[in-house]
Amino acid sequence: MYCIDCGKKLSDKAKICPSCGCPTRQINKSNLTAFLLCLFIGTLGAHRFYVGKKGSAIAMLLLTFSFFGFIISAIWSFVDFVIISCGCFEDKNGFRLSW
Repeated sequence: MYCIDCGKKLSDKAKICPSCGCPTRQINKSNLTAFLLCLFIGTLGAHRFYVGKKGSAIAMLLLTFSFFGFIISAIWSFVDFVIISCGCFEDKNGFRLSW
C-alpha cells in the first residue's frame, strides 16, 4: 500500500503515513464476497468489478463471450480464485481485502 499524499510505501496495517502524517484511507472490501463472486460468476469478471478493477473486469467479460476467450477467462478466474483464497487479492487502490 502507498501513501495517497506523498507516495511512500506503507505497511498493510498502517493507519497514518510515518513520512507525512497523512491518514490512510483504507476501504475494507470483503474477501468473502469477492471469493463467492469469483466462485460462481468469476469468468464474467464480477469479483473484479466488485474491487473496482473495471478495465480487467470488462476484458474478462468480453473474453468470456468470445469462442476461445472463455478458456482464457476461466484460467484467469481460477488464478484470481487462488489469490483470493490466500488472502492476497487487492482492490484498485492496492488495499488487501479483509475477511
